[in-house]
Amino acid sequence: MKKILVPTDFSTQAENALKVAAQIARDNNFEIHLLHMLEIPSQMNDAITGATPIPEIMLFIQKAKENMQYIKEKNFLKELTVIDSIKIEKASQGILSYSKEHNIDLILMGSNGTSGIEEIIIGSNTEKVVRLSSAPVMVIKEEITEFNPKNIVFASDFSEEIKKPFQKILDFANTFDAKLHLATICTPNSFKTTALTEKIMQKFISNFDIKNYSTNIYNDTNIEKGIINFSNSINADLISLCTHGRTGLSHFFTGSISEDLANHASKPLLVFKI
Repeated sequence: MKKILVPTDFSTQAENALKVAAQIARDNNFEIHLLHMLEIPSQMNDAITGATPIPEIMLFIQKAKENMQYIKEKNFLKELTVIDSIKIEKASQGILSYSKEHNIDLILMGSNGTSGIEEIIIGSNTEKVVRLSSAPVMVIKEEITEFNPKNIVFASDFSEEIKKPFQKILDFANTFDAKLHLATICTPNSFKTTALTEKIMQKFISNFDIKNYSTNIYNDTNIEKGIINFSNSINADLISLCTHGRTGLSHFFTGSISEDLANHASKPLLVFKI
């Protein structure tokens, strides 16, 4: 049975991610691992292993257990296998260590839609998880009543190093019987002729058994806007990208993720590590 990890701080955004996890789990016989991280100050953390844990720590743990039980009783989780855990550790470290220890196949994380991906990806727990996780990470920004992605955009430069993570993206698309819209975003700073771009993309896909797909060359002022505008033009359900572990998403984007992508790409984002 495959495993989905959903870190939760008991917020609405975390619940939005959990609802998507529940839909994936129900349709594909996955189990859900629900993880809450207690980031307790180090001076309090030292008291946990003592003979008499201080009352404040016990209160935090008890409250977390109550919140976890309340979530597990939600209707959308009925008849699903949900394994809950509370860890006292820094959030990103705890999520990554739990994922590795339990062989997690997919991590789903919620995001605040008002400040968008820029806040959660750049210099945050989610950025660290995206950058360092060997499992793919999906970021959910809004509540999705029915998660059934039939049109998935995969934006890339289709270089040799993308081959390994692309197979995972292909497997994900096949799980949902989705169409993959392969996209190269051409900008004034990364211009390639149509003939050369088509040649690169065709050579790349010749290495895979892929049937339901399209190849697309989209011109825009920058990559971020190109991804957003192309995804909107085909009414995509999901945007997928690859990233280098050492640089987070900066491998794909020039500089940091722009406000355009953060504020306008409300679609779920699925990131695979190269």
